[in-house]
Amino acid sequence: MTGLTQLPYLLRAARGEVLDRPPVWMMRQAGRYMKEYRDLRQKYPSFRERSENVDLALEISLQPFRAFQPDGVILFSDILTPLPGLGIPFDIIESKGPIIDPPIRTAEQVKNLLPFNPAECVPFVGEILQTLRKEVGNKATVLGFVGAPWTLAAYAIEGKSSKDYTIIKSMAFSEPAILHELLGKIADAIAVYVRYQIDAGAQVVQMFDSWAGHLSPQDYDIFALPYQQRVVQQVKATHPDTPMILYINGSAGLLERMAQSGVDIVSLDWTVDMAEARKRLGPNVGVQGNIDPCALFGSKDFIRQRILDTIRKAGNRGHILNLGHGIIANTPEENAAYFFETAKQADQLMARA
Repeated sequence: MTGLTQLPYLLRAARGEVLDRPPVWMMRQAGRYMKEYRDLRQKYPSFRERSENVDLALEISLQPFRAFQPDGVILFSDILTPLPGLGIPFDIIESKGPIIDPPIRTAEQVKNLLPFNPAECVPFVGEILQTLRKEVGNKATVLGFVGAPWTLAAYAIEGKSSKDYTIIKSMAFSEPAILHELLGKIADAIAVYVRYQIDAGAQVVQMFDSWAGHLSPQDYDIFALPYQQRVVQQVKATHPDTPMILYINGSAGLLERMAQSGVDIVSLDWTVDMAEARKRLGPNVGVQGNIDPCALFGSKDFIRQRILDTIRKAGNRGHILNLGHGIIANTPEENAAYFFETAKQADQLMARA
């Protein structure tokens, strides 16, 4: 394969090519807003079965591709998927979220974590990505994804989702050596996992540090950023041409720090203006996002105007159109379809505007 023009559209944007319109996909695009997915979930109620059974995960990954033809097809999985390979078991309870029992609270537990071997621990991820590449060809870019060290450590230590993060922050502020040891082990495992996903077929990988937005900038610099950098540096050492994206929810105050992670693209939530984010990040960092997921509950005229406004502010280089968070479960499916249709016609719509 030679020449940028033969690469999938989203990959061209991620590598900084100037394009007529931005590529488009949605975070959580395979999921509960689609009737097809809800029907499958009724038949297979276990999230882990849906995400770890190759045939089921493939079907779910491809549902939005068949329905809407997005420019990106993302692996259907979970950021916690690699944890059992480290010796941290988890389950996902429908409507309650992840449960980790026992949670990681002691130096002894951290010391006893296992070395991570994805070919042994998560072989289904490799199979899913290999097959996705064959299925979509050059019609879309295959995205892999992972959780970032701080967020995975937060789940492991809290034992579940949290609103105040008191347990991990207590460890950070009273027993930082234990936390740093855990973060380092997770970072090294995640770097191995990213490389595994790329070797299996992922053309772009997004790292979710979902809970890092709850850190003060000072603590972000100590407990999140160095470990994001540790992942990115290890991946770029072996796979320098694979673009990486970093997403943090509630990140408006952290954008410049996110750029320091070494990723190619910063994914924005909707709490920062796209034009302001572009200025703050500078010309060498791509952007993704940042439409409010609730915009898809608006009128079609509103959705169209919000898309075009975002594209104008982002410019025609290094922008991937996306929501500022995952698509909400009860979003009207026809509005999701309109989002994709409008994004793909954006160059024509803007020329007429």
